[in-house]
Amino acid sequence: MSTKTQRYTTPQPCPHLSDYRAKHGLKGYRVLQKCLKFGPLGKTSIKREQNQIPKCSFCLKSHGRLFVCLICANVSCCGSPNSNHAHLHSRSEVGHEIAVDIERAELFCCVCCDQVYDPEFDMTVMFAQIMVLPKAINGGSEYSSKRRKIDYKQWVPNSRELLLMQRGSSPLGNSCFPWGLRGLNNLGNTCFMNSVLQALLHTPPLRNYFLSDRHNRKLCQKSSPSGLCLACDMDAIFSAVFSGDRKPYSPAKFLYSWWQHAANLASYEQQDAHEFFMSMLDGIHEREERDQRGPRTDGNGDCYCVAHRVFSGVLRSDVTCTVCGFTSTTYDPCVDISLDLDPYYGGSSMVTDKSLGKGSGTSTLIGCLDRFTRPEKLGSDQKFFCQNCQIRQESLKQMSIRRLPLVLCFHIKRFEHSSIRNMSKKVDRYLQFPFSLDMAPYLSSSIIRNRFGNRIFIFEGDEPDACSDSSSEFELFAVVTHTGKLEAGHYVTYLRLRNQWYKCDDAWITQVSERVVRASQGYMMYYVQKMFYYKASDDLSSLPEQNHRS
Repeated sequence: MSTKTQRYTTPQPCPHLSDYRAKHGLKGYRVLQKCLKFGPLGKTSIKREQNQIPKCSFCLKSHGRLFVCLICANVSCCGSPNSNHAHLHSRSEVGHEIAVDIERAELFCCVCCDQVYDPEFDMTVMFAQIMVLPKAINGGSEYSSKRRKIDYKQWVPNSRELLLMQRGSSPLGNSCFPWGLRGLNNLGNTCFMNSVLQALLHTPPLRNYFLSDRHNRKLCQKSSPSGLCLACDMDAIFSAVFSGDRKPYSPAKFLYSWWQHAANLASYEQQDAHEFFMSMLDGIHEREERDQRGPRTDGNGDCYCVAHRVFSGVLRSDVTCTVCGFTSTTYDPCVDISLDLDPYYGGSSMVTDKSLGKGSGTSTLIGCLDRFTRPEKLGSDQKFFCQNCQIRQESLKQMSIRRLPLVLCFHIKRFEHSSIRNMSKKVDRYLQFPFSLDMAPYLSSSIIRNRFGNRIFIFEGDEPDACSDSSSEFELFAVVTHTGKLEAGHYVTYLRLRNQWYKCDDAWITQVSERVVRASQGYMMYYVQKMFYYKASDDLSSLPEQNHRS
């Protein structure tokens, strides 16, 4: 975890702005706060009556850039150097050089004919935005983000590419199932393990890592006295599953190794699939770190083990003082994102579904993400110590994603525990989830831009998100579902291979339709970056047979 205090980069103001500040201070800025309007994407402008159209007081034009004087509120335009009525107003009225752009709420010097910068003005606008945030939290719709809808076409090989694939491939037989699709035997209430293993076996970056001998169990350093290694046993499962054998496989050796790593979970009782997933990644990380005789990290603290290289991302937490606007930022690594499934949350996470009955709603993954990244007002018992005020103040907390992983794992909180009743229960609520997901609206850069709109300053040392447009777009390839009650349920995984869905129910593999997947009760959803998804969508039967290890 790293913590950083933000400082502001202060541009030099123009001399006319300095004269205005010397005569009037912040009085004009504070008066302007009541006249600000904030759009859904953070755009700031000057309020006006619904039927009122601002016009230049000289030429009566309503188009182009219009400016309102900070002293007398006169409206004038600045269309071109030959038609600069804003400059004419500043010459006719002494001391009226500074105005505000009506559409963008930015300072403008009528003498210099250019936008000017004052951090105090930007802080004034930001403070007004912060004061509006609690209303946006309750209202819900004002700060909902607009998302792009992008259509993608699957790659279709041309005649030359088909010829190359035919020359370098060998037939797989008469099976209609894709290469690597194999059932896993239930060893006694181990459906939680089988469901997660099926998702990991078809995670493109993880599959590529093990099938390319990056961790060969025959060469692995056996440094522990027991000789147990989760990564080695995972490598054995990959070899068996991609060997071409279609008979169900029994991952008994892997189960035993996992029991040695997580002794508190070593039993034939039903376990939580998410807890198993986290424990397994932790076991692979610890083993690889021990084999290298030291931490495998770069200068930024990022781990080089395969578990973190595939699943690790970084979350950003901003806590803002509601009195002075000071913001403290914290960064935390994560291998999954846990989302609340709130049945009473109305906002954008709910959609009307008449088939569920009058007045009912259906939760959506997009709505859960909106709620996860929406500003939250901390309670009086969670007051934040403001370094600027030097006392504990009420504050707003907002989460965002600083860096996306190669594979996104969403964990839906379906199991709740009541400390008052001392009992746990399962939330049986339907969740809609998209097959294609754009994570750009939830990145830190997008969240900050929505929060502060067109404010011009930047935070020193704050780097842009390490994500391009393509790497923020994900495709769903696996869904782990849970049916039944909390104490007596069953896990099943749906896999998307070659754009066809398959149901993995322990040893049984069946082909299903998209409708069946959408109707399932999702517990864990796995999304991979689009570039990896398209590579994974290629028919693995085109790989030469001798490339598959036994």
